[in-house]
Amino acid sequence: MRTGVIAKKVGMTRLFQDDGRHVPVTVLALEDLQVVARREAERDGYTSVQLGAGSAKAKNLTKPQRGHFGKAEVEPKAKVVEFRVDADGLLDVGAELTADHFVAGQLVDVQGVTQGKGFAGAMKRWGFKGLRATHGVSVSHRSHGSTGQRQDPGRVFKNKKMAGHMGARNRTQQNLEVVRTDAGRGLIFVKGSVPGHKGSWLLVKDAVKVARPDNVPYPAGLRELGKVIETEEAAPGLVEEAAVHEIPALPSDEEVAAIAAEQEAGAAAAAEAAAAGEASAAGDAKPDEAPGADESKGS
Repeated sequence: MRTGVIAKKVGMTRLFQDDGRHVPVTVLALEDLQVVARREAERDGYTSVQLGAGSAKAKNLTKPQRGHFGKAEVEPKAKVVEFRVDADGLLDVGAELTADHFVAGQLVDVQGVTQGKGFAGAMKRWGFKGLRATHGVSVSHRSHGSTGQRQDPGRVFKNKKMAGHMGARNRTQQNLEVVRTDAGRGLIFVKGSVPGHKGSWLLVKDAVKVARPDNVPYPAGLRELGKVIETEEAAPGLVEEAAVHEIPALPSDEEVAAIAAEQEAGAAAAAEAAAAGEASAAGDAKPDEAPGADESKGS
């Protein structure tokens, strides 16, 4: 298990494949992502990496925070998060992570806080259909109706779906595909939408339900000192080749004709079998004899 990253949600856009199909993506930015501290099993009882992202003013930090960043010899960070890792996944303090931590075609889990909607009614919050909009209802068409029972139990159960604060909850979107990375600008393009508003902090980790690809850098994608990072790995506006999904090939005219002939032959055989069954059933049936015929013969 390796560390995740702290990213900032920039917004949504779309990229294109070579065949013209567009892919809706969310742009995630890595801002000065560095290792602030590390936890080791011998000293702390567990292994993890503490990352910091963004920048904060020193005057807005407490003395313990300033001492923590000063010990690591890194600039004050706006967001600090710990990620559990294996023993061989520990990173050196001060190391900087890049967008190459993920590769195109990889699936990731993105965790964040959803957009807050404020106080919402039962219809918006839970999808209730509301009361009748005609006779018998005064001015409470969008109310949730009754909430309790009769004398027994005489109370409202916990977790009853009612009006209340909507949104602003921790949510994780799983199995999102990385379609492109730009290490030079620190951008990760993820297919689909992620929780949170623009400018919010997100945690991006390897998908827990899918195996990690073999070409993913381990223990992390780090920035090497003195190395110039290429800003573009694909043509502008296009997804990387590893994330391109081909359209299944359509059957040829000969295959379509063969399938149609097979279906017609099967239908004809079924019709013949049904006709033969009806004929055999009619032959087995005997005509009813006229009532009293034996009596007339005897007389």
